[in-house]
Amino acid sequence: MKVLLAASVLTAMSASQAWAQSSVTLYGVVDMGIDYASNVASSPGGTLVPGSGGTLVQMKSGVAQTSQWGLRGSEDLGAGLSAIFKLENGFDAASGSSMDGLAFSRNAYVGLHSEQYGQLTFGKQWDAAVDLIEPFTLNGNYGGWYFAHLNDMDNLDNGFPVDNAIKYTSPVIGGFQFEGHYSFGGQAGQFSNDASYSAAAVYNGAAFSAGVGYLRVNNPVTAVAGYSSGPGYVNVIYGNALANARYQGVLSAGASYTIGSFRLMADYSNVDFSSGSGSHDLHFQNYEISGVYFLTPATTIGVGYTLTMGLDHASDMEPKYHQGNLIVQYALSKRTSVYAMAAYQHAVGAGQNAQIAGFNPSGSQNQFVSRAGVTHMF
Repeated sequence: MKVLLAASVLTAMSASQAWAQSSVTLYGVVDMGIDYASNVASSPGGTLVPGSGGTLVQMKSGVAQTSQWGLRGSEDLGAGLSAIFKLENGFDAASGSSMDGLAFSRNAYVGLHSEQYGQLTFGKQWDAAVDLIEPFTLNGNYGGWYFAHLNDMDNLDNGFPVDNAIKYTSPVIGGFQFEGHYSFGGQAGQFSNDASYSAAAVYNGAAFSAGVGYLRVNNPVTAVAGYSSGPGYVNVIYGNALANARYQGVLSAGASYTIGSFRLMADYSNVDFSSGSGSHDLHFQNYEISGVYFLTPATTIGVGYTLTMGLDHASDMEPKYHQGNLIVQYALSKRTSVYAMAAYQHAVGAGQNAQIAGFNPSGSQNQFVSRAGVTHMF
């Protein structure tokens, strides 16, 4: 009798597990390297010290890829419908500290996925342009933060996720896919304050791919964790405009074409920091062309050039910035790679200080950064 009872229990458990088909996966990335940067100015209290600048050598975590860990899971609900969730946090592997002091600084959402109708998720998430347009940038493939458009002004290096977001992702139909999100500001009587929304569409073919997207963030200095100036750091590119912006609007587009072992990419972004009055409005355009060459199955070379042109509506000044990027990566295995990378930026016109993303500005119009690192995925 006991044998029959045990067999019945095991059979019931097996049937339940086969019906539910639940899964939870622990995953992560650890990226660590040594940086050399020329002419990095000091900025105690968030104010740039004129004439300062020196060589910086540092150990830095999470550049080519963000050091992160996460949990993702799904439960099969039947009829092609699944319940899904994702919890993901960035961390500093050099010190062991959590990113921004949050439990999950990158993603924290739950939702439903349908093979036929697409996916609907709720929580902290990337906007639609990050998901669909970032893959057309060099930093979205190799090099990460230091290759981003100046201080990631267009969020095409996923510098910030959006809180309180509802996001819909369509299924892929004939190579086309669409995404859109809306994030609630959550302020009584001020429905639009701190709110954001985005939409993007992409076509992915065998050789050619292209996409276009738009992101708007109201009150960006409080709505998202952007690169505002603070103690020990100053954003000379758009920091003041970010602090005064009623909204940040980003129109972006990209395309790529693959020929054998070479992938050619191009992308464009139009960024507005609008105060609403025009007195502090700042406008940028970013033009990037890049290429990735798979020299061998283990060796990848990435190279890119970005031109950034700005317009300060208050002064009619037009800063311009040229940046060149190069990375060579070698895969020791499917999960571990070593790499060497470099970036050089030159400011011209009204641009008085070069500033490669991730560093304090240069004391001059030039700045050079190099890095040697290792990335391990688990």
